[in-house]
Amino acid sequence: MTTAGSVVVPRSFRLLEELERGEKGIGDGSVSYGMDDGDDVFMRSWTGTIIGPHHSVHEGRIYTVKLICDKDYPDRPPTVRFHSRITMNCVNQETGVVDARHFAMLAQWRRSYTMENILTELRKEMSSPHNRKLHQPPEGSTF
Repeated sequence: MTTAGSVVVPRSFRLLEELERGEKGIGDGSVSYGMDDGDDVFMRSWTGTIIGPHHSVHEGRIYTVKLICDKDYPDRPPTVRFHSRITMNCVNQETGVVDARHFAMLAQWRRSYTMENILTELRKEMSSPHNRKLHQPPEGSTF
């Protein structure tokens, strides 16, 4: 299938590419991700890890994020939910779900975005002026 001269990569190939990239390691190691169950042929459930950025209340903390890629991924964004408790403007404080209304990457989703992009952008959001100094729940607590 082609769109305006470009090839649309099928969902399964796209997820295999993301899995391979996640397994190889990403950039400086501040974010990582992988599948929850290697036997899941639909490649639906993923876990991401974010190491809190320096010079913020998140420094030195490790956050776990669940990403659910339904059948319409990558045309639609995955559901993103923090497993680790965190106080951020874009995170529902009852459920840990990242609210697309307050997180531009999900609100303005593009097919070219990846789970790596989401995790990297969440890490940047931790450093933003409105999140970098917010009081955080005890380390190790979960939603």
